[in-house]
Amino acid sequence: MMNMRSAAPVPPDDRTAVARIRDAALACFGEAGVAATTVRQVAERAGVSPALVIHHFGSKAALRKACDAYVAAFVRERKTAAMRAGPGLDPLALLRPEDDRVPLLPYLARVLAEGSPEVDALVDELVADAEGYLAEGVASGTVRALDHPEGVAAVLTLWSLGALTLHRHVRRLVGVDLTAPAAQLLTTSGYVGPAMEILSRGLVDPAIYERLARGAADAVPDAPEPAPDPEVDEEER
Repeated sequence: MMNMRSAAPVPPDDRTAVARIRDAALACFGEAGVAATTVRQVAERAGVSPALVIHHFGSKAALRKACDAYVAAFVRERKTAAMRAGPGLDPLALLRPEDDRVPLLPYLARVLAEGSPEVDALVDELVADAEGYLAEGVASGTVRALDHPEGVAAVLTLWSLGALTLHRHVRRLVGVDLTAPAAQLLTTSGYVGPAMEILSRGLVDPAIYERLARGAADAVPDAPEPAPDPEVDEEER
């Protein structure tokens, strides 16, 4: 007979109905895509009725917006908190999930590959948030002062999201599944180690960087004078 006492107790699911529906939508959208997922499928995953999904969210489109907002808020909160930690930052802290029932990375990987105005808005929000937590990092001493903070925020966000979109190739080339539960990422340095080396030590010699930066600045043409407004008559000019 099986020793029932050896089995680990299953923690109760204390999430609200709204949270269960949102998390179920994240899972369903991540697996099949937004277009191919129905409200009924989300309801079945959440263990509720389709009517309750509509009651709380109004429509599948609104449910998807709620998922986007949750993902953006989660990334913003975790990265801002990490940057505020200053030089004592634990780089792996961002990978430690609060709840592996919330499949954020598979959801992001799927919707980024699909593309839509909603995805554009989500990426814009993530870039804007990146500017904020990079500023926190500069203030705390985690990040050096940046010459182009807006551009750095955009490039870093695009690199991160690009790697996630190409997660199959990341798994093939460095043996890391970026869409797996985050706890699994802590057991390998195939991705985290190189990424931290690039971000913390850089690749280009500082002297070469200075020459490249000066050359890029010299290559920027002067801004052309604005064309005259055809609506303005000669006397007003």
